[in-house]
Amino acid sequence: MSDSKIKIMFLGDIVGKTGRLAVKRYIENLKEDKPDFIIANAENASHGFGLTQKNYNELISYGINAFTSGNHIWDKRDIFQYINEADKLIRPINYPKGTHGEGYRIFETSKCKIGVINVLGRTFMGLIDSPWEILTKTIEEIKKETPVIIIDIHAEATAEKICMAKYYAKLGVSGVFGTHTHVQTADERIYEGCCAYITDAGFCGDLNGVIGMDYESSVNRLLTSIPERLDVAASGDSQVNGVIVTVDCYSGKSEVIERINEKYISEEI
Repeated sequence: MSDSKIKIMFLGDIVGKTGRLAVKRYIENLKEDKPDFIIANAENASHGFGLTQKNYNELISYGINAFTSGNHIWDKRDIFQYINEADKLIRPINYPKGTHGEGYRIFETSKCKIGVINVLGRTFMGLIDSPWEILTKTIEEIKKETPVIIIDIHAEATAEKICMAKYYAKLGVSGVFGTHTHVQTADERIYEGCCAYITDAGFCGDLNGVIGMDYESSVNRLLTSIPERLDVAASGDSQVNGVIVTVDCYSGKSEVIERINEKYISEEI
C-alpha cells in the first residue's frame, strides 16, 4: 500500500475472555495483511462488564493500538486507578468536565497521525451531556494536527448514529462507527465522499450466546423480570466483527470500507 494511504481496522465490542482470545487469533492470522492501525471497543472485555488493567495490557500485547469504550467502562473498580495513565484508552467525551480519563487522543503512526474520539449517544441511554458542541470543537482542534479522524459512537438508536455520521461527514471526518448493540449491521457506506460509516460494527465474542452473554441467564431475565447476574457465554464457538477502512493520509478521506465477520467453530479447530 502507498505511504499516502493508511489501513485502519476497527473492531466491535470485545466481550469477555472469549472475545479477547478470538481477537488475538484473528490478529495473529492476519500476518502480512495486518493493518497499519487497530482500534477496538473494549468496554466489555473483562467478563462482559468493564476493563481491568490486566486485560487492558493483555489486549495491547495482541497489537491493538487504541481502545474506545462506552457506558460500561466504569464497571470495574480499578479503572479509576489506571485510566488517567492509560495512554491508549479513551472514554466517552461527553461525560462532564473533570471525569477521569480522556475523551479523545491523537496517535502517531509511521504514515500519519490519527485522531480517535469516543462519544455516547443519548437516546435510550443514561443521563449524559450533549455530544454535538463538544464534538464539533474537538474535531476542529484535531484538524490542526491531522485530517484523519475516527469517531466511535456508542449508542442504542440507529437514527442518532446516522444523523451523527451525516453531520460530521460534512466536517470531513474519516469514519463514524457505531457500537453498543453488539449486532453487526450491513449498511457500510461512505458519506460525502470522505466518511466511512456503519451503524454497528458488531462484537467479538461467543457466537452462540445472546450478544456475547449466556443464553440461560439472559432468557430468565425476560421470562421472570427478576434481575439476574449475566455470565459471558462459553460455547466454544466465537466471532470477530468490525470494519477495515482505507484512508488517504493527506485529505483524511476514506476510500474503502469492508466489513469483518469472521467465525471460529470449535469442531473445525
